[in-house]
Amino acid sequence: MAREAAPSPTVWAGPRKLLRRLRDVMAGPGDAQDRLDRIAKLIAGDMVAEVCSIYVRRAGDVLELFATQGLKPEAVHNTRLRIGEGIVGAVAADSRPMALAEARKHPSFAYRPETGEEIYTSMMGVPILRGGRMLGVLAIQNRTQRDYTDEEVETMETVSMVVAEMVASGELIETSEQRPADGIGIAPLRLDGIKLNGGLAMGHAVLHRPAIPVGRTVAEDSETEKLRLKEALASMHKRLDELLAQADAEGPGDHIDILKTYRMFAEDKGWIRRIVENIDNGLTAEGAVVRVQDDTRARMKKVDDAYLRERLLDLEDLAFRLLQHLTGDADGTRAHMLPEETILVARNMGPADLLDYNRSNLKALILEEGSSTSHVAIVARALQIPVIGRVKGILDRVEPMDPILVDGGNGLCYIRPGDEVRSAFKASMRMFEEKRAHYRAAKDLPSITKDGVEISLMMNAGLLIDMGHLQDSGAAGIGLYRTEVPFMVRSDFPDTATQAELYSAILDQAEGKPVTFRTLDIGGDKVLPYFHEMQEENPAMGWRAIRIAIDRPGLMRGQLRALIQASNGRPLRVMFPMVANADEFVQARAMLDKELSRAARRGLPLPSELKIGAMLEVPSLIFQLDALAKKADFISIGSNDLLQFLFASDRGNPRMDGRYDALSAPVLNVVKEVVHRAQQNGLELSVCGEMAGQPLEALALIGLGIRTLSMSPANIGPLRDTVRACTVSALSDFTEALTHRPDRSLRGAMANFARDHGITV
Repeated sequence: MAREAAPSPTVWAGPRKLLRRLRDVMAGPGDAQDRLDRIAKLIAGDMVAEVCSIYVRRAGDVLELFATQGLKPEAVHNTRLRIGEGIVGAVAADSRPMALAEARKHPSFAYRPETGEEIYTSMMGVPILRGGRMLGVLAIQNRTQRDYTDEEVETMETVSMVVAEMVASGELIETSEQRPADGIGIAPLRLDGIKLNGGLAMGHAVLHRPAIPVGRTVAEDSETEKLRLKEALASMHKRLDELLAQADAEGPGDHIDILKTYRMFAEDKGWIRRIVENIDNGLTAEGAVVRVQDDTRARMKKVDDAYLRERLLDLEDLAFRLLQHLTGDADGTRAHMLPEETILVARNMGPADLLDYNRSNLKALILEEGSSTSHVAIVARALQIPVIGRVKGILDRVEPMDPILVDGGNGLCYIRPGDEVRSAFKASMRMFEEKRAHYRAAKDLPSITKDGVEISLMMNAGLLIDMGHLQDSGAAGIGLYRTEVPFMVRSDFPDTATQAELYSAILDQAEGKPVTFRTLDIGGDKVLPYFHEMQEENPAMGWRAIRIAIDRPGLMRGQLRALIQASNGRPLRVMFPMVANADEFVQARAMLDKELSRAARRGLPLPSELKIGAMLEVPSLIFQLDALAKKADFISIGSNDLLQFLFASDRGNPRMDGRYDALSAPVLNVVKEVVHRAQQNGLELSVCGEMAGQPLEALALIGLGIRTLSMSPANIGPLRDTVRACTVSALSDFTEALTHRPDRSLRGAMANFARDHGITV
């Protein structure tokens, strides 16, 4: 039977007194197990609970009962639950608290007879967290039905920090037991992620954010702690201002807007208020920051929205910075201690943190999380640092100074590689550098096939910093400038003057080469922080791009006005995204005509040449190209979305990865039809999706009649070699034959053609 507990008082005293008593137990006599037993008894009494149980995480994702007040004592060290098993396991899996008035009715409830817990009705569990790691679960139970208050849950979360100190210290079990048993420090590993920025690098692992020793978590005097917090905040704000000034002095770019937004969040009143509230509850300034930081990390696990995750990441990053200032490491000494060949490894990072590091020694960045639109990825691309994101579990599998190889282009990293792998990788790096040197030397060679057909190789861009690649790559111009990217890294909507200044700078740096500005393609996965609308179940096919522009004409007209001002008498090319029928294009063009008339009335210089086009991403537009041609000058196939809609296959869904191939008869026949209709109507035609930058796909497009391709700058050099090695006459006949084949993929056939004709792909 379970041990009987004496009747508890009905009034709960709050956290401050409990925290002080826990601190005394932690500092008192006895071994770790004795102190943990006393802690469980203390919590049960103070929280008016018949049971308090403490579960500690062991290797293999097992939660072991380490101490209890109220359950059978023989269950200690004998009761084990997998993460995800039972209510305790569910708390651990989600790293979120659960408070249940009737625990046995919950679908996650798992009965363990050896504990004697069948007589208890209510249950509350909170995760034991330290530095983002889930170390265990702290739980209380009551016989009667009890509705735990939010204040009680918050107190338990605060108390769990004290327990986390003991677990993290290694007093109960070795800290190595909390890591996966996969040969840490011994076995080589290959881990997959996603490409955030291409390139090859080799070096040694440096873990971003090594654990900061917090020291005391229970306060002696709350007012003193508030004063320390105020001083640390002022110091942090000053340091951020210095970083911003330093970045500003290095030259303009969209990463400046990112840093300004980050600086603004450093004064977020809600975030600071939560820290102060935890100090009022009895924690030190450091303890309060860690408490809020752990809550932020737990919230991040539940948030899918890209913008909200980025905001939460900013707050987590700021908490770490604030801890540095509280503990006397405000100078960030890690920045001056990097080995010469550093591979930085992090769960995620804020943009300012990346700038803290010595960039001459920083060779690559690996993130456990991250996305192509995350602020740190954008800044890293501006600094030309290879980046891999979403490398699951890397922080559990790498030790400081482990040798690492990074293949940014393929989203791969090799930890503790063997001699053979290292040797092969070094050879790849030499070849990579030789190819880059070759492409730089060949950048001014004409992109003309062996039989004299000119193929225009254009570049995609989305940030001012990208414009430097225009001359380096030898691109013929900007085939797609994604105007939404600068909007996504700002905290508010840029006014017309700000937009005009940016677009003018783009045209200045293009030095006369053509630039095609795509109007705002927002919605779907491209979220603006200051544009709040209802979420949709299928945003990729919902209210986005030109649909938003038609419904919110103020957005479109402001942008078109800025583009006209920026042209200042120079040629201007404007493209509308995701046009599904000719009428949508007509409405968008009418807005442009109004802005042209407005500019003329004000005596502003109009574009010397104006070309207006549509992005062909929605299959329905194919059947209205004849009508569109009466109003448009050009169309550009956006292959990414076109294939998604053509195959009804969400390109963001990993289960769809590889199911359908761009090199297949349905796709080739669609392109063939578009080429035919464009030629009939005298429409300029290009392709600016992923297909354009891949050698085999590009060969097929050229064979079908495409003469303009727009791609990532890194792909222009290889594509120039491919173009100069092929003969269009032979390629056209072969590609036409492919359009009649039933194969799921024609990739092998195209690769054989390239090999047989001496074309490097």
